[in-house]
Amino acid sequence: MGKLLGRVAVITGTSRGIGRAIARCFAQEGARVAGCSRTPSASSYLNDLAPDERSRCLHVACDVGVAADVTRMRDEVLAALGSPDVLVNNAGIVARASTLSLSEDTWHAVLASNLTGTFLVTQAFLPAMKAHKGGRIIHLSSIAGRRGTALLSAYCAAKHGVVGLMRSQAEELREDGIAVNAICPGSVETEMLRQGMPGAAPKMTPDDIAAVALFLASDALRALTGACIDVFG
Repeated sequence: MGKLLGRVAVITGTSRGIGRAIARCFAQEGARVAGCSRTPSASSYLNDLAPDERSRCLHVACDVGVAADVTRMRDEVLAALGSPDVLVNNAGIVARASTLSLSEDTWHAVLASNLTGTFLVTQAFLPAMKAHKGGRIIHLSSIAGRRGTALLSAYCAAKHGVVGLMRSQAEELREDGIAVNAICPGSVETEMLRQGMPGAAPKMTPDDIAAVALFLASDALRALTGACIDVFG
C-alpha cells in the first residue's frame, strides 16, 4: 500500500533532476500526480512509470514565472484531478556569473523561475487547499538558500527568498492545517549542478531528495511546519 495512495500531488519542474525523481516517487507511492515543465517534454517523468501509474497522472506545459501559464495549469489540474493534497515547488534555473557581468535579464529570469514561480503556483492552488483545511506544501530551496556561493548571486538571492517565503507562509497557513516546509539540498547529481558548479562532486542523487520530499508529504507530523530540512551534512 503506497504512502500517498489516493492523494493528489502537484509538482513543478518534472522533466529532469529532482523534480522528475519526486514525481516518479510520488506516483509509485500511489499519488495522482500533475507535473509540469516549460515545454511538453519527451523525457517527462511519465516515461518512468508503469502503465497503471501513468494512467492516473498528467504532465502540463507551464512556465511558472508567467502568471497566465500558472492560472491555465491550475485550471487544468483542478479539472482533471481535483484539489492537491501536496504541492511541491521545485522548478528553477541557475546562472553562473559574477555580479559585475550578470545581466539584468538573467537576474530577472533566475528570480522569476525560482522565487516568483514558487509564489505564483502556491497562490494559485491555495484557495482549493484552504477549502479542504489541510495539505502539505514543499518548497525546494538549496544550500545556496542557506549560504553564499561565489558567482551564483541571483540563484542565492532567489533561494534565500524561497526560505523567507516558506517561513511566512507557514505562519500564515498554520490555522488552515497546511504545513509548509523547505528542502535545502547540497550537491545533487543533476544538470543544474553541472551548470552552476562545474567540477563539483555530487554527494547525493535526485532519488535521495525525493525520499525527503516523500517524508514531508506523508509521514511528517502536521506540526512540522516552517522548517528548513538541510540535506547537505
